[in-house]
Amino acid sequence: MKSLLGSHDLLFVTLDTLRYDVAADLLAAGRTPNLARVLPGGAWERRQSPASFTYAAHHAFFAGFLPTPPTPGPHERPFAARFAGSTTVGADTWEFDAPDVVTALRAEGYHTICLGGVGFFAMTSPLGSVLPGLFDEAHWSRATGVTNPACFEVQLETLRAALPGAGPLFTFVNVAALHQPNKHYLPGAEEDSIASHGAALEYVDRHLPQLLRLVTSRGRPCRVILCSDHGTAYGEDGHTGHRVAHEVVWTVPYAELTLEAGAW
Repeated sequence: MKSLLGSHDLLFVTLDTLRYDVAADLLAAGRTPNLARVLPGGAWERRQSPASFTYAAHHAFFAGFLPTPPTPGPHERPFAARFAGSTTVGADTWEFDAPDVVTALRAEGYHTICLGGVGFFAMTSPLGSVLPGLFDEAHWSRATGVTNPACFEVQLETLRAALPGAGPLFTFVNVAALHQPNKHYLPGAEEDSIASHGAALEYVDRHLPQLLRLVTSRGRPCRVILCSDHGTAYGEDGHTGHRVAHEVVWTVPYAELTLEAGAW
């Protein structure tokens, strides 16, 4: 991360609520071909989220505490807010003297854009304004939220209109499609399920090339972090939803990659 600063645009995508098992199963079945094309080695990395719901997870992410490999650590982090006693920074870690990576990138000359999805990015309440308030510009509407089956497409059109012509860019996208309700992605479904959760991921995969074309269209290479913030339960051990300490909630898919300018 430290060596890419300034020379690369940055894209951070959180596929809100995406479960690792669903992501891995669909990839193995060939149902997410665009993700298969872009993921390093054609596979998701299995990691553990620092939190069980969106608000807490993103605060951790922006401070540098990304999903962690499940193997014994310490695991070096790509970026980190500086504080005494940290044991997970190394030679390649970009440490910054700011409370979050968005503020730090702004100080480094990056223009920062937030494309909100779920309610914690909605800017319709003080709580929903905290995370998007970190960015130079933030975009959210009901059309980018959880109830619109075309929410990801609206986010992409918003990004197309917002892309600056020059200078380094940090784009953050919180994709709401996987979050409940997602039954509208599965024809005939009357309730949310593992199957409709998977169908929502297929919807996102179909439109992923457009996002990657946009972020590589500015003549600069782009470093990408792609992950889920947490999973969600569909009846496992009696649980429905998230904000609980369950394996399907804590276990998330993760990937880091670099795209060359014009690669898509």
